[in-house]
Amino acid sequence: MRLVLDQGVPRDAATLLRDLGHECTHVVEIGRSKAADQERLQGLGASQVVALVQSVLAGFEASLRRGCLVTVKAHKTTCHRLPVGASE
Repeated sequence: MRLVLDQGVPRDAATLLRDLGHECTHVVEIGRSKAADQERLQGLGASQVVALVQSVLAGFEASLRRGCLVTVKAHKTTCHRLPVGASE
């Protein structure tokens, strides 16, 4: 599965996740650093982000492998079936 880290996440986290064998891209690397967001989880260091990502991957692995999108916010983690907004 492919991970895309948002602009509120340290760019070093993408490198650390790649070192652990994950296919990971930071939005800066794909020219999306200025994309608008309503809410982000900020203030974490790269190693904290890596621990959080690994926890989310473990908790949502089956859904992610089915092609879902997981968003992580300060007080809520949500799994979205793709395409986002499609009727159930």
